[in-house]
Amino acid sequence: MSASPVYFTDMRCTTGVSLQDKLNRLIGKAGIEQIEFANKFTAVKIHFGEPGNLSFLRPNFAFTVVKRVRALGGIPFLTDCNTLYVGRRNNAPAHLDAAYENGYSPLSVGCQILIADGLKGLDEVDVPVPGGILLQSAKIGRAIMDADIFISLNHFKGHELTGFGGAIKNTGMGSGSRAGKMIMHNSGKPEASAKRCTGCRTCSRYCAQSAISFNEDRKAVIDHNRCVGCGRCIGVCNYNAIFNRNASSNDEVNRKMAEYARAVLHGRPNFHINVVNQVSPYCDCHSENDAAVVPDIGIFASFDPVALDKACIDAVNAAPVVGGTLLEDRGGVGGGDHFHCIHPSTDWRGQIEHAEKIGLGSGIYDLITVK
Repeated sequence: MSASPVYFTDMRCTTGVSLQDKLNRLIGKAGIEQIEFANKFTAVKIHFGEPGNLSFLRPNFAFTVVKRVRALGGIPFLTDCNTLYVGRRNNAPAHLDAAYENGYSPLSVGCQILIADGLKGLDEVDVPVPGGILLQSAKIGRAIMDADIFISLNHFKGHELTGFGGAIKNTGMGSGSRAGKMIMHNSGKPEASAKRCTGCRTCSRYCAQSAISFNEDRKAVIDHNRCVGCGRCIGVCNYNAIFNRNASSNDEVNRKMAEYARAVLHGRPNFHINVVNQVSPYCDCHSENDAAVVPDIGIFASFDPVALDKACIDAVNAAPVVGGTLLEDRGGVGGGDHFHCIHPSTDWRGQIEHAEKIGLGSGIYDLITVK
């Protein structure tokens, strides 16, 4: 397997040169102009952030990408699909309200914003998965599949179910309709530890399926007939009382997610950008964010989402641990596997390995620094 080029610029800015200038230069050096944008609808896939979370990407990053696409003759729009879990992004009106609250609007990003799977998350296309091993087709938001070109703009961070979230996750999980997300999640069903549960009921407030009840001892009980395995309860429990007994379930979510990304990207031009700043331990789907576990690193870009994510993983793992963070609390040391240290039940390697296996990209990369 040959190495894919991944382009990198750090967060340092000299007087008169902004981070947006550096992003624009980076994507130019990475070859975005190789794509024929003229009169082509271009989906810029992003995560707008759950209100209350402040580690999501600033809209300024999207504005820079949109401006470049427009300059090349493209017709860009920002997009995401509705969520499966309880929150403020599980239907289009609420999702747009959340995006506007977090600073994303047609005025701030320079293009329209579309929720790809429609009002209730039902507007989807059944898309074949080339080389799929676990899945033969994927349910993808219609507006994403109607686009001629796909660009992912991703906040690279930790994730309680998949280890990390980057280009593969934002493309695969993020482009799935609500039904698609359920298909990716439903192999794993968490359980609650009666010994650790404090009866605080936080998990039940975040369960969209009403799958969590409490027994006479005020301990959480999860009904697997209702549970879809989204893992949201695992992330919101402050007492590590909810876990997944099936050790392979997290790996299966990672592999399904890679197959969804393969369905989204196959047969059309695509380009990917990872911003590695405010590297929070949990997904931006949370309505809060914990402190960044490593210092801000920079911005990476590539045509290969797998090489891109692997370069970012390596950069984060090589970074020093920020004191007073969850990573330090859990024994993280410089040069260690930071993501596995934060979430021991996850193994991010399965995401990369399966993505390579199905032809999504290469985990081998050449890192090219852009000043």
